[in-house]
Amino acid sequence: MPNAYRFRATGYNWSNFFPLAVKWLLISNIGIYILVFFAGGAAQRQIYQLFALSPVMVLGHFAIWQLVSYMFLHGGIGHILFNMLALWMFGMDLERDWGTRRFLKYYFLCGIGAGICDVAVNLAIGNVNTSTIGSSGAIYGLLLAFGVLYPDRIVLMSFLFPIKAKYFVMIIGAIAFLNSFSAGSGVSNVAHLGGMLFGYAYLRLRFKRIDPGELLRRYQTWKLQRAKRKFQVYMRKRGSDRDPWVN
Repeated sequence: MPNAYRFRATGYNWSNFFPLAVKWLLISNIGIYILVFFAGGAAQRQIYQLFALSPVMVLGHFAIWQLVSYMFLHGGIGHILFNMLALWMFGMDLERDWGTRRFLKYYFLCGIGAGICDVAVNLAIGNVNTSTIGSSGAIYGLLLAFGVLYPDRIVLMSFLFPIKAKYFVMIIGAIAFLNSFSAGSGVSNVAHLGGMLFGYAYLRLRFKRIDPGELLRRYQTWKLQRAKRKFQVYMRKRGSDRDPWVN
């Protein structure tokens, strides 16, 4: 075939838009939502009873798996749509920069941490029979990390208003904090704040970590400075014992 008629197949690298962890989190969340939706009736209630996050089940029956399983259940199309869209929008950059393993570690840390906060607060106020579902705690952790690591990146708040990521995170954090004082909203704002809290703690520890070599160098510098101070004190004492007119 003449060169003028030779074509090379080209296409997008979809892995850039859907990194491995983000892709499978999207598939698993959407797949479970569809299965639960079509289960219906008694089967659906049993699924929520076993896998939604309930303080009485976690503390009374040691159902600790609910600290993970609740993240894969959602209460409606709007609920899962917002969470999955946020997971894709804010998660793909984090996974590309961190790698799949670290991204998943952070995601589940925030989600489990959010669940622990939810259980603790509900226990404190005596509301142990409540149930919580959704990946919002983990998603809020991703939002926090995005705002911390890419503070000047422009995002669209409510898909309309361009705003820097750091201000966006401050606003949604403040909204979650204020809404946590409102009873009967049907939204676990405590879980949202818990996800952000655990995410912030992880980022502080991750980026303030000192490797053993650096720790050893700091110790040696401290020993050298201490020896220097001792020598200066010794020289001052020796100087004070001499005749001030002796040169």
